[in-house]
Amino acid sequence: MTGFERFIDTFWNTAVLVRYAPAILQGVGVTVVLSLLIVICGIALGAGLACVRAYRVRPVSFVIVIYADVLRALPPLVLILLVFFGLPNLGIRLSAFTVLFLVLTLVLAAFAEEIVWAGITATPKGQWEAARSTGLGFTQTLGWVVLPQATRMVIPPLTNRAIAITKMTALGMVIGVPDILGQATTAQSFSANATPLTLAAVAYVLLFLPLVVFSRWLETRFSGGRA
Repeated sequence: MTGFERFIDTFWNTAVLVRYAPAILQGVGVTVVLSLLIVICGIALGAGLACVRAYRVRPVSFVIVIYADVLRALPPLVLILLVFFGLPNLGIRLSAFTVLFLVLTLVLAAFAEEIVWAGITATPKGQWEAARSTGLGFTQTLGWVVLPQATRMVIPPLTNRAIAITKMTALGMVIGVPDILGQATTAQSFSANATPLTLAAVAYVLLFLPLVVFSRWLETRFSGGRA
């Protein structure tokens, strides 16, 4: 067997591919569901916290800032392990899927809060004053005038951050979440062959490449057409 044949046998063995492809496909389903839940809940929570912070109640704003800074500073893997192995000591037992969802949602929310807050503060002061002069209250001004303008500014960075966080679903492998990488590493252990990992890489490319292209389009679209 030549070196090239050994390479193909190790990374693209047809028999191993056929045997474990269904498991990898199941992992794709888990990854998609997790990613959708994390993006929807994380962005919604982050945007909500940014709106609450806009009221500038000092104690509340302080808590939000601390939350955002701590969650952005800690590696997600550390948080996953702390929650998964720490909560049972308090009598709280969560499934691996739930732990991964909660941790990555909170991490994305921390980043989303800062991104949306930057969009709110970047909105010209004159927009606030003009809206208030028409009789709109603070909440109405924030919801009807400021947020729509802020949204245009924050969509590109928010999309990029959401993609980065959802790719971290692969960290669920360490606590047994049967996502793409979890299924692939299990299959690799049983088959003693790297083909499942190659298949996982292909699955990640097919899943996330369209999102990366879409985020690039959004960045161009909302930057006035500049590439």
